[in-house]
Amino acid sequence: MSSQFTQALFQSTGGFAALILRVPVGLILAAHGAQKLFGWFGGYGLEGTGQWLASIGLEPGYLMALLAGGAEFFGGLALVLGLLTRPAAVVAAFTMLVAIFAVHIGNGLFMSNNGYEYALTLFVVSVALAIQGAGRFAVDNLLHNEG
Repeated sequence: MSSQFTQALFQSTGGFAALILRVPVGLILAAHGAQKLFGWFGGYGLEGTGQWLASIGLEPGYLMALLAGGAEFFGGLALVLGLLTRPAAVVAAFTMLVAIFAVHIGNGLFMSNNGYEYALTLFVVSVALAIQGAGRFAVDNLLHNEG
């Protein structure tokens, strides 16, 4: 990889703040992905999630469930580790935008009405991490130093 590319991908001046954002948001995303992929934590798994996504017009539902679940689960784990943080954060942000506009926007802001406030929060944190990078304590730093 070129030096400029590796710097853009891995370098971060985020310090401790990025760690504080990455770990809980990554765990939350991974848990939501596990609901979709594996049916863990009260989720419906790929089949059930796929049927629901198809019912709201996101077809093919099974593929959409696989994509959303994979983005959340693997992207969330990557954020926890600080591994390929910027790409993981961009994928998470995109996934949250789809959730906001395909599922929540018509219900208003508040979660009590299945609104978009929580997905918006995850989107904003993901965008911040995509801009800032992984911060001080992250696998990205090991990759950057080796590159």
